[in-house]
Amino acid sequence: MKSLGLISGLAGLLLSSPVYACSLSLILAIDVSSSVNSDEYLLQVGGTARALEDPEVVAAIEDVGGIQIMAFEWSGTYRHFEMVPWTYVQSAADVFGVSAALRSHQRVRSDLPTSMGSALGFAATRFGKARVQCTRQVIDVSGDGVNNEGFGPTEAYANFPFDGVQVNGLVIKGADPDPEPFYRDEVRYGVGSFVEVAFGFENFEGAMKRKLLREIRGAVLSMAR
Repeated sequence: MKSLGLISGLAGLLLSSPVYACSLSLILAIDVSSSVNSDEYLLQVGGTARALEDPEVVAAIEDVGGIQIMAFEWSGTYRHFEMVPWTYVQSAADVFGVSAALRSHQRVRSDLPTSMGSALGFAATRFGKARVQCTRQVIDVSGDGVNNEGFGPTEAYANFPFDGVQVNGLVIKGADPDPEPFYRDEVRYGVGSFVEVAFGFENFEGAMKRKLLREIRGAVLSMAR
């Protein structure tokens, strides 16, 4: 009888647990290296939050039945700090919860160089800690410079679990050397990967919106502006 009761209890627990049909696990990796001043940091974080809240982005999330998101700040080697833990979002209320967490995050470091390979390696390991296993795994990495500390993207892709992972870049132009070729040649990774361009931090929000729509919708190229 105890066995029957235990089985019944486990069945009830399974039935009461939410079942997600998840199309996308999305990691937002936000550059906070020393080249990003406080105003530019706010343009990045605020732009990401506003892009997520955009009605077209919310509608895209609802259309695919929900996605799973996490976000972290990155800069120097092994300097990664979580901004938003893995969160499943299906509705506008869910999305606004993620954007509120982004806005409330206090930047941890502002004085370190740019270690892109380390950031990518850290991101790759986060998928194993996700609450839900989704059909696609995408890393959305933004930044305004090239790798200048530690190992680079090539080494990260060779030594971390990137099977089936797509890495898309959001490059913020304005620095010298121009970071766009680095993002196109070394950062972009995986089938269907792409690079979105923001012409300065003031254009970050629009670029992030375009990028999110393209990632959420999968292979469909969004022409939203």
